Amino acid sequence: MDPLSDVISVMRTGEPRSARVRWRAPWGQRFTGVPGSAGFQVILQGSCWLIPREGEPVALHTGDVLFLPHGTGHGLADDPGSVLAEPACDPRDASRFEERHAAPPAGVDLGEDPAGTVTLCGAYELRRGRTHPLLGTLPEIVHLPARVGRRPELRAAVDLLGAEIGRERPGSAALVPALLDTLLLYILRAWFDERADAGAGWPAALADPATTAALGAIHHEPGRSWTVESLATVAGLSRAAFARRFTALTGQPPLSYVTWWRMTTAARLLRESDAPLSAVAGKVGYRSEFAFAAAYKREFGTPPGRHRRLPEGVAAGR
Repeated sequence: MDPLSDVISVMRTGEPRSARVRWRAPWGQRFTGVPGSAGFQVILQGSCWLIPREGEPVALHTGDVLFLPHGTGHGLADDPGSVLAEPACDPRDASRFEERHAAPPAGVDLGEDPAGTVTLCGAYELRRGRTHPLLGTLPEIVHLPARVGRRPELRAAVDLLGAEIGRERPGSAALVPALLDTLLLYILRAWFDERADAGAGWPAALADPATTAALGAIHHEPGRSWTVESLATVAGLSRAAFARRFTALTGQPPLSYVTWWRMTTAARLLRESDAPLSAVAGKVGYRSEFAFAAAYKREFGTPPGRHRRLPEGVAAGR
C-alpha cells in the first residue's frame, strides 16, 4: 500500500456516483458544494465554461478534466453570462448524495443546440475527519487541460468511463466503480507528477525515494514498533536527516504520521470487521487493549467499542 492508493481504499465511503449528460445551449447548471466529498467534471465533447465561486470564468474544452477535492461548489455553462439553474434538491439531505452531484440523469438533452456539450460528472463521498493529508494540500479546483500526447493513461480512463456510463450492459455495475477509482488515481497522479519539482509538500514527498520508502513501510505494516531510527533505516538516511526531510515534506513528524495512520487503519477495521478489540489493537501496534482504547479515544473522542455502534458519518468523524 501507499498513500495515493489509500486515498481510494480507505478514505472513500460508499460507491462513487457519476452521470453522463448532454447539454444543449443555452444552458447553465450550479453544482452545490458538499463538505466531505470530492467531485469531478470531464468534458467529453464540445466546450463550456467553469464558473467558480470566486475568480473569473475558465474556458473548458474537449478532454479537459476538473477535480474538486474539497467538494467545492461551482457552475458549468455554455457561456459565462448564462443563468445557472439551482440544484433540484436540498444539499443538506445526505440521503440524496447522488442527486446533489449528478445533475440530470444520463442521456438527458437540455436546450436547443444540436451540437451540444457532453460532460461526465461524478463524486466520491469521503470519510469525515479522516481524509488523507495529501488531499488537504490540493487547491479547491484542479484543472487538467487536455494536451496532445500528455497523460495517455488519464485519457484512456476517461474514454473507457465515458463509453461505459449510461449503457446497461452486463458487468457495468462492477466496471463503473472500478473505472471511477482508476480515473481518480490518474487525476491525482497527474497533479502530483506535475508538481514533483516544487521542493516541498506532498508532491515532493511522493517523488522523494527516501520518504516514499518510509511511507510505504508505515502503510504496509502499521502494527510494527516503528521508531524514527528504524524508519530512517528503511529510508536509507541518518536519523536526523530523515526526521527533517519527512517532516518538511509531509508536514508532520514521522511518529505523528505513524499514529495517524494506525488510528485510521483501526477505524477501518472496526467498521469493516467483527474482530475483537484485542485483535484490532495488535494489528495497529498496541500490545494491550487498554492502551489502544486510550489512544483511540484521544484521537476520536469515542471509545473503540462504542465506535461500532455509531452511524457511519458519526463514527468516521471527530
